[in-house]
Amino acid sequence: MAETRKVQVTGGSTFTVSIPKEWATENDVEAGSRVQFHPEDHSLILTPVSEEGRTEGSLDVAGLEGEELRRAVMTMYVSGFDVISFEADRITTDQRREIRQAAQGLVGLEVLEETADRVVVRDLLDSSELSIHNAVDRMRLIASSMLNDAVEALAASDGDLARDVIQRDDDVDRLYMVVSRIFRATLRSPTAAEELGLPREVCFDYHSSARQLERVADHATKIAHLSLELEGVPPEEVAASLQELHDAAAEVIEDAMAALVAEENDEAIRLANGARERVQEIDASAREIDELLRELDPARAQLLGLIVDSLSRSADYGGNVAETALQKAAPTP
Repeated sequence: MAETRKVQVTGGSTFTVSIPKEWATENDVEAGSRVQFHPEDHSLILTPVSEEGRTEGSLDVAGLEGEELRRAVMTMYVSGFDVISFEADRITTDQRREIRQAAQGLVGLEVLEETADRVVVRDLLDSSELSIHNAVDRMRLIASSMLNDAVEALAASDGDLARDVIQRDDDVDRLYMVVSRIFRATLRSPTAAEELGLPREVCFDYHSSARQLERVADHATKIAHLSLELEGVPPEEVAASLQELHDAAAEVIEDAMAALVAEENDEAIRLANGARERVQEIDASAREIDELLRELDPARAQLLGLIVDSLSRSADYGGNVAETALQKAAPTP
């Protein structure tokens, strides 16, 4: 609940204001304690000065296994813990394997200690050296190349390339976890945002856009799987239409991301509006290809129709990034 305090003047030139006792008690603030003020536009955020150190957390994993246990590892990582203890009366061999595999799939995390009743993992990265901008840009590069290669694998019936696309999805997922971890850190601590050199609103924009890129990578993976199911290459006319659809979708994603990182608001608005307009054109093109597929064998047409849908959805996700870029470029109240 918000509380109101009156600003007073002491010593003729110093402004002072009291802080709520309940808040001070909950945060171990007492006479002589130091606090920090973080300017943020027209606001000041007050936080206690904490001792430097790594954030430790623990989780009872009794009864957790498989995907549920892997998700628990990822959740603790994204939540921002530097040292995580997974504990139970007895950690099974299967649980150890799942924890190790989950840790290997996350950037900077490795197993530090294993005993009969716990497994400890630690983040070896210095959070102050992480860049949310670089992580999102890397996601863009990988997701875009995956989408391009998935369509190429389809057109050439190249199974090896399709399987390579599927494997790269793990790289995008790892980067998305990094972005989520950084973003959540900025929500907990204004200092984290200061270390990044970005306002928290911009971190939110990057996180939202990273989620869209992760979905693009998922659809590239889906196209790769479908290409492995499809026997032979698609008809030449269909392949050409799919390539054109891909090129248009890729252009939307590129322009949307360029708008997101543009330094000039006018340039960001121009790029984002252009990307949003092309999404409508892509939807119309997708419908035309669906009509073209009606002439094919039903089973084959269904697989190709799913690929059309994935390309169209990828463009939609690019359009969502463009919408975020427009909001970022808009005047702030």
